[in-house]
Amino acid sequence: MLSVPVRRLRPLIAVTATLTLAVGLLGAAPTAAAPNTAAAANTAGAAPSTAGHDPSGDQPLPGYTFQNPPLAPLVVAGKPTTVRQGVHRHAAYIIEVPARWNGDLVVWAHGYRGQGTVLSPEPPAFELRQRLLAQGYAWASSSYDRNGFDIRSGVLSTRDLADHFGRTVRRPHRTYLAGVSMGGYVIGRSLEQYPGYYDGALPMCGVLGDQTLLDFYLDYNLVAQTLAGVPAYPTPADYLGNAVPRIQVALGLAGLTPTGPDTTNDRGKQLRAITVNRSGGPRPGAEAAFAVWKDFLFSIAVTDGGDSPAQRPSQISTNLLTRYSPNSPVDVNSSVQRVAPENVVQRLLPTLTEVPKIAGRPSAPVVSLHDLGDMFVPFSMEQAYATDVARHGRGRLVVQRAIRAAQHCEFSPAEAGAAWDDLVSWVRTGKRPAGDTVTDPAVVARPDYGCRFSDRAAYAAGVGTRRLYAPC
Repeated sequence: MLSVPVRRLRPLIAVTATLTLAVGLLGAAPTAAAPNTAAAANTAGAAPSTAGHDPSGDQPLPGYTFQNPPLAPLVVAGKPTTVRQGVHRHAAYIIEVPARWNGDLVVWAHGYRGQGTVLSPEPPAFELRQRLLAQGYAWASSSYDRNGFDIRSGVLSTRDLADHFGRTVRRPHRTYLAGVSMGGYVIGRSLEQYPGYYDGALPMCGVLGDQTLLDFYLDYNLVAQTLAGVPAYPTPADYLGNAVPRIQVALGLAGLTPTGPDTTNDRGKQLRAITVNRSGGPRPGAEAAFAVWKDFLFSIAVTDGGDSPAQRPSQISTNLLTRYSPNSPVDVNSSVQRVAPENVVQRLLPTLTEVPKIAGRPSAPVVSLHDLGDMFVPFSMEQAYATDVARHGRGRLVVQRAIRAAQHCEFSPAEAGAAWDDLVSWVRTGKRPAGDTVTDPAVVARPDYGCRFSDRAAYAAGVGTRRLYAPC
């Protein structure tokens, strides 16, 4: 049975600095840019500002530095683009405008950067930079004014940059949002924080289920500990070197690979089934995807400390109301450790916080992409968003597409480009494009689910994890 996370109070684990949302797995490392404007950005290694904030915001916040090396303009229709780079309100940025600008702007929202101290913007991934410019769009990208799992920073810095573009270049006719992973969280909240400001959005592999992502991490680790008989919560310092190897042996996970024999015992199979249900329900490639992610989901339970919600988001997570399925051979629902959120106020506040809620009230058309086998930001994020959007009567504003791949943000340029083109057409003509049903368990479980929008050429070429799925 498909398990869609319950809103309001949903299942925890600590998000760690080892997360590499949108950087390591995207194949699109941030290309930052050094200032060629008067408000020059610091390069990596420059001493951070520690003497207070400059009123103009052209210095990083204390403890941070900028990495923003020059970005070479592209030549579009025989003419070079104009690249502007600098700093605005403590965030580094890149702006690129084609010679024949159509008057519209796309603001790119990057993914999680860990707890590092270097701030860097990046161009749109999946060859979208080239596509946007060729179509006449300008784009802009902010580093945000701080790192960490800080959605508030992303929402505010993204809006600040869009306003800055309007003042320094020209006010755009339309403003779109596009981004990945944690950037999808930024997009989902931005559409509700500033209704009417943005005209369309393309979140990819996005955390559209907001705090339930953290609940999913908690589920995996607590259930695994219960099934293995290795209690280890709160997570001890030697968790990865001591408890996790014992859990893996007890459940038969140690030798499990996506394409090898099934080494799991009955309890390991129960963990896999529960994880599949919590990440989106039975669907093509789910068992192979579990083998891809089983080790990483243990490593994500380790944190490097810090007490703010952005540094330790697990303080707002819970599994108090979660019902796990299947519940045999071990009665997990009776035996699993139950964890209440440490910061209940932060969990429930409707206001813009570091790790805020997304209510499900988009104010502009949304086309989203998500990999079926992603268990870093699982497919259940799309289901949670669809459920919330439908509850508020705004389903007409959201189109969701499933891609048959197992890594995080594993999209081809063709998949991302088609989604972008369909979004733009929707905004301009009002004609809603096609999408996939994400909340019907019977539909999601079909063997051909995800075929409609997956890139057949990428499958034929054996790109990434495509061959973990049967051909369409």
